[in-house]
Amino acid sequence: NNNTFTKANLKTNKYYRFTGNMFHQHRQLSTAFAATLRRNIADTERRLLLQSSSSFSTLAIIGLTERQTQTPCSSTFYRQSQSTLIPVRSYTDANTIKNKFTSSQNSKVVTNVKSIFEKHLFNGASINIGGFGLGGIPETLIHELQGYDAAKDLTIASLTAGVDGFGLGKLFEVDGKVKRVLASYVGENKNFENMFFNGKLEVELTPQGTLAGRMHAAGAGMPAFYSPAGAGTIYSEGGLPIKYKRTDDGTLEVDIESPKRETRVFDGKEFVMEEALHADISFVKAYKADTRGNLVFRGTSRNANPDAAMSGRICIAEVEHIVEAGELKPDEVHLPGIYVDYIIPATHNEKKIERLKTSHDGDEDGAEKSVANIGSARLRMIKRAAKEFKNGMYVNLGIGIPTMASNYIPSGVHIELQAENGLLGLGPYPNISKREHPDADFINAGKETVTAIKGASTFSSSDSFNMIRGGHVDLTILGGLQVSKNGDLANWIIPGKLVKGMGGAMDLVSAPRAKVVVTMDHVAKNGSPKILEECSLPLTGKGVVDRIITDMCVFDCDRSKGGGLTLVEIAPGLTVEDIKNATDCEFKVADDLPLMVDEEEDGDEKIVG
Repeated sequence: NNNTFTKANLKTNKYYRFTGNMFHQHRQLSTAFAATLRRNIADTERRLLLQSSSSFSTLAIIGLTERQTQTPCSSTFYRQSQSTLIPVRSYTDANTIKNKFTSSQNSKVVTNVKSIFEKHLFNGASINIGGFGLGGIPETLIHELQGYDAAKDLTIASLTAGVDGFGLGKLFEVDGKVKRVLASYVGENKNFENMFFNGKLEVELTPQGTLAGRMHAAGAGMPAFYSPAGAGTIYSEGGLPIKYKRTDDGTLEVDIESPKRETRVFDGKEFVMEEALHADISFVKAYKADTRGNLVFRGTSRNANPDAAMSGRICIAEVEHIVEAGELKPDEVHLPGIYVDYIIPATHNEKKIERLKTSHDGDEDGAEKSVANIGSARLRMIKRAAKEFKNGMYVNLGIGIPTMASNYIPSGVHIELQAENGLLGLGPYPNISKREHPDADFINAGKETVTAIKGASTFSSSDSFNMIRGGHVDLTILGGLQVSKNGDLANWIIPGKLVKGMGGAMDLVSAPRAKVVVTMDHVAKNGSPKILEECSLPLTGKGVVDRIITDMCVFDCDRSKGGGLTLVEIAPGLTVEDIKNATDCEFKVADDLPLMVDEEEDGDEKIVG
């Protein structure tokens, strides 16, 4: 950590600085790495630069010839200009930033967060906050808000609700701090869930794409827009619990429920009107910024940060690296400074990884381990789901079985995976054997650490769901709790028992032209059927499913009214009568009924993709 390699220990006539903190689990590599660096310098005259990012760093080996100075509390990164590498000085220490930037003319840099809060924050204020899971969350601003006693009964809007004790989860630890939360998914926060079911917190669950779109609409001056997400469900029809209360006898009752939303039919399809989501103040996190407020994001940490920034009457951007105005090229800027009122240094920048996933060459820590302990029935589903992939498809996969299907992509088929948190070209878990280290700024929709393939791109949450709603994703595979014979899907909530949120599922299943495939066990753990005449649980989408893949068979769904189900494939060893006994609705049987997987495929075979 923070070593300076002199020309004595490098045996060279140049100075090389090794800055920043390595991942704590790999500190032992420093000595070996220094030896490798000496050989590289002798042969290729390359330098190693470890870009400082608080407790995490990004490794880059670049060719350059200029000597590096050793300025305290700063780091140097490089931008490419034709064949020349131009050094750009960034600063991360609060005192250095205060002395250097806050006195600059037209600078938006402020180091005293409390002074901003005193001017703009008040009881009952609304705050839109960027981030997805723990990726790209404004840790410093959340920490400061937790300890700021002059603002309570807040309304917080963010894609997810954090975890216990970290991120947004810290705000729920303060009594009376938060009154209402708008989020798409709250599944990893037990304290949050307990507060909701005990009537201490109001929760307005909203489809993820809708939430990002409402923020974006606020910044774009659009009072409302129409979305197909949630049409025909409890979300649009009203009655979704927002607040519970406990009666004197201890039973749970709904105190506040969602109202019916305005809908309209376009080209024969129902759409839900969604109003713009303005905020009194917005908190966002960026990787780099200049003193004029121009922001640059990194990886999937962009997520809803641009959308949240646009939506606030006042925007505070927390930034890892701050540079002088003019250091960023115009084409480098992801969000123009016109949307940003204040820049503060990211003094709390732990960047926790919610679900650390890695792989190694030659062992079972990768994809093979992910399916090693799965029974033959579920493995059958995974392999059958993989047969849905066609060459050239853009595909969105839900967590669990759908994601595991990507380990069995048929030979010769190339697909490109889209993650709704802002990555097109999703790659495998980081391979430690190849020195691919987990990066908190690259996660999938399941909050797992991933890599990006060659040709990948990152973008905002609103852009991600524009791709989905615009019909540019060819295939969606996701899990289910129940499916009806008409293709209705329920997969996101069990009223009074489980509150997770719909996440991006409502947006995904309502996308035009995309094929929607549901993978699930044919019956529940208690033996009750999950394919029904009508779903008894709140719907994710009405008439949206094209195909159902279970451990017992494959059904095709005719979305047209009264079209019903057709049994098109069956598992080895089962009969049509077995399927009828496990299914709670009538269905047709295809004239040709092949096996869903071949007999020889129905075991544990080597992963091919």
